[in-house]
Amino acid sequence: MGEKVAFLGLGVMGYPMAGHLQKAGFEVTVYNRTAKKSAAWVKQHGGKKAATPAEAVRGARFVMACVGNDDDLRSVVLGPDGALAGMAKGCCFVDHTTASAGVARELAAAAEAKGIDFLDAPVSGGQAGAENGKLTIMVGGKPAVYKRAEAVLQTYARMVQLMGPVGAGQLTKMVNQICIAGLVQGLAEGLHFARAVGLDARKAVDVISKGAAQSWQMDNRAATMIDGKFDFGFAVDWMRKDLGIVLAQARSAGATVPVTALVDQFYAEVQQMGGGRWDTSSLLARLEADKKKRGGK
Repeated sequence: MGEKVAFLGLGVMGYPMAGHLQKAGFEVTVYNRTAKKSAAWVKQHGGKKAATPAEAVRGARFVMACVGNDDDLRSVVLGPDGALAGMAKGCCFVDHTTASAGVARELAAAAEAKGIDFLDAPVSGGQAGAENGKLTIMVGGKPAVYKRAEAVLQTYARMVQLMGPVGAGQLTKMVNQICIAGLVQGLAEGLHFARAVGLDARKAVDVISKGAAQSWQMDNRAATMIDGKFDFGFAVDWMRKDLGIVLAQARSAGATVPVTALVDQFYAEVQQMGGGRWDTSSLLARLEADKKKRGGK
């Protein structure tokens, strides 16, 4: 393709996503707050690295970002070294960060003032989805802008869908996180119960995964949960950040999400156990620890 693009943020998601762009034939320039990560990416994938977001985006028609939270996003977009300072009119900024709908609208307005298009496009699928190029991308923005960017996004996605105007992508990701929170807690309770009543948890999962209880979480996390392995995957700290955004939006919209609020508190307990960097499936560890406290076997 030979088209210039930039990617800002090389975490567990951004690193492989940028790699897919380079592999697809785009000329990719990357920026990461920790310069060593940029150097490692260039060594592995080729392409170029830049010292600031503004430098990374010069000459790029599309700029992608995948950073930590609202403030991280503002830091790479705004200011004299931010992406908007280096982007030309008519270019498109695509934000893959899981952030608030409010910051999406704020940055879209800042981009529009400079003649730059903006899409909020959070992703789902985890590190494995990013590495395998099979992410689900939920997008908010103008239809014409989405149409221009769709083929680029498909480089690392199995599903890309325009959900509505700017902010709609982030709102859809909130729906995603609400559903995941409940599913993981349900799976944790199911496995905990199976053990407590003397069942073989693996056999139980093998049976029920062929029926209505089946889910992505069951298929991809049940075995590691049974083994007590949580030192991988989507960190509890990040899930709490996401659920905090969900709960704030729910209060603003007058929506009632009691299970989500409860699971958020369960994750707070996992953090207190020292599990902030554990995978979200570590809700089972909380239940097992609680059982021990109560004198259970």
